[in-house]
Amino acid sequence: MSAGHNRIRLQLPLADFLLDVDLSLPSHGISALFGDSGSGKTSILRCVAGLERAGNSLVRVNNDVWQDDQAKIFLPTWRRPLGYVFQEASLFEHLDVHGNLHYGLRRKQTATASRALSDAIELLGIGGLLKRRPEQLSGGERQRVAIARALATEPRLLLLDEPLAALDHSRRQEILPWLERMRDELSLPMLYVTHSADEVARLANHLVLLERGQVKASGPVAEVLSALDSRFMLGDDAGALLEGNIAERDQQWHLARVAFAGGSLWLRDAGMPLGKPVRLRVLARDVSIASAEHSQTSIQNHLPCVIQSIAEDQHPSQALLRVACGDAILLARVTRRSVDALGLHPGKAAWVQVKSVALIE
Repeated sequence: MSAGHNRIRLQLPLADFLLDVDLSLPSHGISALFGDSGSGKTSILRCVAGLERAGNSLVRVNNDVWQDDQAKIFLPTWRRPLGYVFQEASLFEHLDVHGNLHYGLRRKQTATASRALSDAIELLGIGGLLKRRPEQLSGGERQRVAIARALATEPRLLLLDEPLAALDHSRRQEILPWLERMRDELSLPMLYVTHSADEVARLANHLVLLERGQVKASGPVAEVLSALDSRFMLGDDAGALLEGNIAERDQQWHLARVAFAGGSLWLRDAGMPLGKPVRLRVLARDVSIASAEHSQTSIQNHLPCVIQSIAEDQHPSQALLRVACGDAILLARVTRRSVDALGLHPGKAAWVQVKSVALIE
């Protein structure tokens, strides 16, 4: 195992398939497990937590071995320094927020634990909620309290099992900035289960694609999302993730220009200051290809590109193209007839037209 990475190797028979994974994950940031329901995501978390015992296993976090079947090592859950956050916040209804947060520290009454709790309260912005009972909290507030309770135990690893799945859209939007703050400010690895491509694009540093217990792809999120091999799992959500900065704001037309490694794109101005780092999500269905730049069009974003590869898509009429715009990668979903009519092939220079861009951070 390379330095700075955590290792998870598991084999566990499930109802319809064998969960068989061997992962090397970063030692900080959010590693997302993405796949359909029943693909084995939650089972991985349960095995890492010691709640299920897989065979032929190795679980190593920050060079601490929690399970090694060859060495006959298996730490029970209570000896694994981890935090676990579920879909439902599972707060004690008879305790206020202060009582819920301190409940988890009954076995860890130390100065560092108290400081960790104070830091978690500040990090998640729940200082004003301490005297409230759970029934007085929104769904997003309940989850922030549950996450703070998990962080207060000073975990070496934080497990999050679809923490936004039980929330409606507005509550998900409420909690996402706090999760981003955790990702950016904590030197803590987080294993995050989701079947939402939007959450992956906004939160993840590393992405693992799972299908029926098998790892189909694992790597930095932008690389995995822009790989053609991911298209069948992502379907209509296939697209690229770009990282850039707010470079210009056009107050007359309420637009902002984001500069990235392959050029720049205009999008709706969200009021962010110049220089702010942002993520952009560009779906393949919103990218078209032209043989030359067109100026007489309502599409304002045009970038020169080189076709890298062309693959069959889910429907026989469609093709998915991977194109390089400078150092950035985009995906384009076009008809196979268009590929033929434009004479597109790997290595050919062309222009991409980006019809829509989503600012996700």
